[in-house]
Amino acid sequence: MSDDPKGAPRYMGIPTFMRTPYTPDGKGLDIALAGVPYDGGVTNRPGARHGPRQIRDLSSLTRSIHHVSKLKPFDVARVGDVGDVPFTSVYDPEKTMDEITDFFSTIHKTGAMPLTAGGDHSITFPIMRAIASLKKPIGMVHVDAHTDTWGPFQGSKFHHGGPFRLAVEAGILDPKRTVQIGIRGAQNTDEGWNYSRDSGMRVIFMEEFTEIGVQAVIAEARRVVGDGPTYISFDVDGLDPIYAPGTGTPEIGGITTIEAQALLRGLGGLDLVGADVVEVSPPFDQTGNTAIVAATMMFEILCLLAERVSTR
Repeated sequence: MSDDPKGAPRYMGIPTFMRTPYTPDGKGLDIALAGVPYDGGVTNRPGARHGPRQIRDLSSLTRSIHHVSKLKPFDVARVGDVGDVPFTSVYDPEKTMDEITDFFSTIHKTGAMPLTAGGDHSITFPIMRAIASLKKPIGMVHVDAHTDTWGPFQGSKFHHGGPFRLAVEAGILDPKRTVQIGIRGAQNTDEGWNYSRDSGMRVIFMEEFTEIGVQAVIAEARRVVGDGPTYISFDVDGLDPIYAPGTGTPEIGGITTIEAQALLRGLGGLDLVGADVVEVSPPFDQTGNTAIVAATMMFEILCLLAERVSTR
C-alpha cells in the first residue's frame, strides 16, 4: 500500500479532511485544514458541533484535480489536517472564543492559511481575531442567508448571529471591504440588516442575486474587497435547504450548489488569507448530503487558496 493516503481505498484509514496528512503542529504547511466542533453559539437548533467529523468522513470522496481549472491543489501547496480546537470548556463562551483564537494564532505563526470546518458561525470571529491585524483589517466575502451582525442575544454577544459585528467593533474586519451574498428570510428585528448597511457593508439580498446573476455578483464582490487581504466565510444556509437541509437555520429560496461553485471560482486571484465553511448540522440530514456539499465547497476554496500559494 502506498504511503500516500490518497493511494488507499477511500473507506480505509483514519479520516482526515480530504485524506490529507494529519499534521497537528501545522509546521511546514501552506494550508491548514482545521475543525471547530462547537455550537454553543446556536440560537435555536443545535448539532453543528458534529459538523467537522462528518465533513471529514464525507470529504474522502474528494478527488485531486479540479475538473474546470485542472488545478492540482495538493501538488502546488502543502496541505494538512491540523485537527480540532482542543476545548477545555465549551460551557464558557468567552473562554471558548479565546481558545479558538489561541489555536489559530499558533497556526498563523507557522505561516499556514487556515481553511476551517465548523461549527456554528460564532467561530469566525475568534479565527479572524487570530489572523487579522489592527493595522490592516481584512475584507470578507460572506455567503449566508443572514447578515450575522446582530447585537447580544439572551445576554451573550458570542452567538452565531453576531460574529461580524464583533469583528467590525474589534477593528479587525473592514466593513467597507465586506460583501454579504444571499441574504434573505423574515426577521423579528431589522437590527442586523441596518447594522450591515450603516457600517458600510455591501449587502446583496437574494432577490438582487437572482436579478443580476452570478457573474455580476462576482464582479461586485471583487470590486468591494479590492486587492487587500480577504477572508471567505461560507455558511451552508446560504444555499437553498433543498441542497443543504442539515443546518440549524434553513431559509428557503437560496443559492443553488452550481451557483455557489461558480461564485467561488470567480474569486480566483484575490489576496486570500483564510476561509471557513460553517453551520453543517448532521442531525438534520441523515443522508449526509449536506456534509458532501460542505466538503465540496471546501475543495473549491482550497483550490483558491492553493492558487494563491502558487503565485506568491
